[in-house]
Amino acid sequence: MEEFRRAYARLCAAPQDAVLRRLRERGEAPGRARLDLAEQSLSLETCGALGRLLPGAAHFAEVALGDCGLSEDGGRGAAPGAAGGLRSLLFQGNNLRTTGAEALGKLLRQNKSIRSLILEWNSLGVWEEGFSFFCQGLGANNFLQRLDLRNNQINHHGAGELAVALKRNASLQELDLRWNNVGLLGGRALLSCLQSNKTLKKLELAGNNVPSDILKAVEQAMDHNRDRQTILSETQNRTCVLSKEILNLKDEKTKQVSNPTSAVQTGRVSQLQEALNEQHSIMNSLKAKLQMTEAALALSEQKVHNLGELLSATKQEQANMAERHFAELQQQKQEGADREGKLFRDLSASNEKNLFLRNQVDELEKKCKVQQDQLFQLKQDLTNTTAELKLRAVQAEERLEMEKRRFKQSLEDMESLRLKEVDHLTQHMEASERSMQDRVQRLEAIRIALEEELSQVKAAALTERSHAEEELIKVRNQARLDEQQRLEHLEEKLRLMTEARDEAQNCCLKQKQMVGEAQVKANQLSLHADGLRRRIEELQQDLNSKEQEKVTEVNKVKVELQEQIGHLQAERTAQEGLREKIAALERQLKVLSSNHREALLDKEGEISVLMEKLRMKEADISRMREEEAQRASILQNAIMAYVQGSSLGTHSLRK
Repeated sequence: MEEFRRAYARLCAAPQDAVLRRLRERGEAPGRARLDLAEQSLSLETCGALGRLLPGAAHFAEVALGDCGLSEDGGRGAAPGAAGGLRSLLFQGNNLRTTGAEALGKLLRQNKSIRSLILEWNSLGVWEEGFSFFCQGLGANNFLQRLDLRNNQINHHGAGELAVALKRNASLQELDLRWNNVGLLGGRALLSCLQSNKTLKKLELAGNNVPSDILKAVEQAMDHNRDRQTILSETQNRTCVLSKEILNLKDEKTKQVSNPTSAVQTGRVSQLQEALNEQHSIMNSLKAKLQMTEAALALSEQKVHNLGELLSATKQEQANMAERHFAELQQQKQEGADREGKLFRDLSASNEKNLFLRNQVDELEKKCKVQQDQLFQLKQDLTNTTAELKLRAVQAEERLEMEKRRFKQSLEDMESLRLKEVDHLTQHMEASERSMQDRVQRLEAIRIALEEELSQVKAAALTERSHAEEELIKVRNQARLDEQQRLEHLEEKLRLMTEARDEAQNCCLKQKQMVGEAQVKANQLSLHADGLRRRIEELQQDLNSKEQEKVTEVNKVKVELQEQIGHLQAERTAQEGLREKIAALERQLKVLSSNHREALLDKEGEISVLMEKLRMKEADISRMREEEAQRASILQNAIMAYVQGSSLGTHSLRK
């Protein structure tokens, strides 16, 4: 131990104190010592040093590296070092995965001394490639007897790889697979590998979701393997004892042959040799019977296994059929319920639609009544408007006639006034002309008189002539001025008359415009009345169309309701047919269940018969064992008697 500690301190640049303390502890004798480094956090350097030192350390029989927190590289460094003279290796709780599984597979492939390997609480089954390499190493190893793989996350693929390895392995006796995830497929694979593996005596599968029938079959296979190992060990022990006795007898025979004494002794030796040969033949026959019994037992086990599989398949088929029928029944019930719900929903929808259509019909009737009231009101308004328009038209016509008469009267008055004024002016002009003519005539008479007087007084009245001419000029100018003033006065009157005439014409035009506006208003009112009349006709047409639409909608709703009632009746008949089908299927299911129950009873009877045969075979085997034990005891007694007799004979001869 001290040499190992010094070698470790020499190889490690920074040796760990905890490892040195453990190495200082006194252990057992060389070849039985235990290196306990559990729950120590080992570094990569320490793992590498242990991997290099352990092959040469023959005094360690067990190495415990549990809960050391080894990484993948640490496990790979420590595992090859365990290939020395170890008997037990503990690697639990180190979370070993792909690299660690490959290193352990390499270790199992090369190692020939390890008998126990504890690998619980790791993760070897996480990666299928690494666990496959580990299983290959296990299949190539024929020295390992105990393997602990609890809590390694092994699934059904890993269980299949492990089953293939167990078929090739011929040394493993205990395998612990508790608390993994083997499942149904993994359990079947392990059960199939037990038909070829006869050395495995203990297989733990609790906590793997494996069905109970597979667990029972595995337990039966383990019992058969244990019985077989017990029989083989007993046979080997007896064979060893008999071989030793035979060797002793041969030695004594050679001694007796080398030192012959008497013919009696040789006769007894020949008799014993014959008895021994007979025992050999009996042993050979017993071995042959044992092999035949084992073959019959294997055949019966195979039959029981086949019948169990057939029974499980029948149960599974019955369960599947029952589940299928139940699922079909539930589906049909669900479909019927869905159809019924759909029909109820359609019926409720149709009722709602019918109610909605009735509400629409009521609303349309209300609208129709309102429109009729509006139409009646419009008709009444139209009559009132037409009456008012007629009254207004009559009043406008009366006013127009009155205005026309008044305007005509005013025109006549103005015309008469104008004529009167014109007559008055003409009379005045004529009077003024007559007065002027009279005056001119008077003046002409005066002129003539004056000319006469002038002629008479021509010579004497030159001055008077000029004076008279001047007076004449003045009179003429005065007459002209008066004439001009009168003309201006007449022109002014004429202008006033024309202005009055223009005003009368303007008033007449205004009256005509008012009459035109009244006619335009009358035309507009007539157009409005025509528009109202057309609106009334359109409303009447809309009312007729609404009534037609109402009638068509009511007829359509009636037709749809009749169709839905027909569909509902058809669905009801279909549901009755489905109920009949369901009843027929239930009857068929009852018949099938009764048939399956009878088949199960038959299978159980066959299984009981086979179990009875198996018990009989076991009784025969036990009886054969007892007979063999009796024969062996008889043979042993005979040999002992022979030995004692021969020893007594030799003593007597010597005496």
